[in-house]
Amino acid sequence: MEENTKIREELLQAVNGLSDEQVNAHPEDGRWSIIQVLEHLFLMERAVTKGIADTLASDESNRVDDKPIQYTLNRDVKVDAPPFVIPSEKFQTLAEVKAKLASSRKALEKVISQAKENDLEEKSFPHPLFKDLSLKQWIPFVGLHEKRHLLQIEELKAKLKKLSQ
Repeated sequence: MEENTKIREELLQAVNGLSDEQVNAHPEDGRWSIIQVLEHLFLMERAVTKGIADTLASDESNRVDDKPIQYTLNRDVKVDAPPFVIPSEKFQTLAEVKAKLASSRKALEKVISQAKENDLEEKSFPHPLFKDLSLKQWIPFVGLHEKRHLLQIEELKAKLKKLSQ
């Protein structure tokens, strides 16, 4: 979780100083705004937390080999978000979405802190691309996923800056 915390700090630093209008702007047609990227990260973290909690609560074990989750950072490979993590189109303030991100992170940390190390290694649930991921790998995946979208946010900020010149 330590690496996830660093990535989250970078993510929040990247959007500090942006207005609500800037984070809700769409510098490219058909692409998400910065606020939608942030909401997507909240929805994803919430879904992962629920998946971990539900899997820990079950009696089933399914040990799986580690997957190459570092490929999450490859932005050349486009991935369609599953429906349950697609953000809304509504205007949201940066403060609102930051509060959502804080709540989803707190929930993830709580679930992980109550988990037994052995359960994190012996239990898994499916990822859309990597198939079954161990609970232990889901934890760094959250950070890698945020890092992937941090790069997207930086691209969106550059496009916003270009449009305002």
